[in-house]
Amino acid sequence: MSASQPYYTALQPFRCLFQTGVPILMYHKLGPRPSGVRLKGLYIKVSLFARQLDELRSAGFTAARLAEVPRANDNGKRPVVMTFDDGFRNVWEHGLEPLAQYGFRAIQFLVVDLLGKSNDWEQTLGEVPEPLMDAEQVREWIAAGHEVGSHSLTHPYLTRLSLACAREEISASKKKLEDFFGVTVEHFCYPYGDWNPQVRDLVSEVGYRTACTTDFGVNNADVSRFELKRITARYRSRNLKTWFGRFNRLKHA
Repeated sequence: MSASQPYYTALQPFRCLFQTGVPILMYHKLGPRPSGVRLKGLYIKVSLFARQLDELRSAGFTAARLAEVPRANDNGKRPVVMTFDDGFRNVWEHGLEPLAQYGFRAIQFLVVDLLGKSNDWEQTLGEVPEPLMDAEQVREWIAAGHEVGSHSLTHPYLTRLSLACAREEISASKKKLEDFFGVTVEHFCYPYGDWNPQVRDLVSEVGYRTACTTDFGVNNADVSRFELKRITARYRSRNLKTWFGRFNRLKHA
């Protein structure tokens, strides 16, 4: 992800782009920001989230699932896919009601070995602790009609691992989620948006149907199901460029 990419706050700047393919919106955290947060832009106020859903519904957009991409806009439909990365508890606390009110479904990508714990991968970079959904909250999320996907076991940079370790992160997380919750887990999301052809092929080999990147854009028939593009919904923050620069330096170290 580049700090120069446009972020989704309102529909108007994206109307033309959304006519060229299926948009997948990427969210992380909902609700008030705790004191000391570094990446403030990852927190979306509940009022803004509700306004975004209302605007999309009023413009004729309907909820689509990842399994329907990229053909979801056939027959004149106006689909949008709502995704949440990491499984933060504040999404369960603040997201279920507006999603139900405006008739949207979403998928939550879970860091499987950290269910009921906190955002260890962010805390190592100085971010404040933020609790993750526990098993009962995930079950409530599923019961409300939403989906879950895998965001790996521990949220590593997959391209830095051996292929055997990367396979374990990708495959074991799928099996654990299916065993925990009794659902088929068909969708993967690359932690940090970090992937390469070898990692992508592992995702396909172990039985997922799609994988989401953090690459900017919408999805048409030319986009691989294992390289789905997304658009980040967030606030801008003064530290954004510095922090993404740090992430990129770590990624290429």
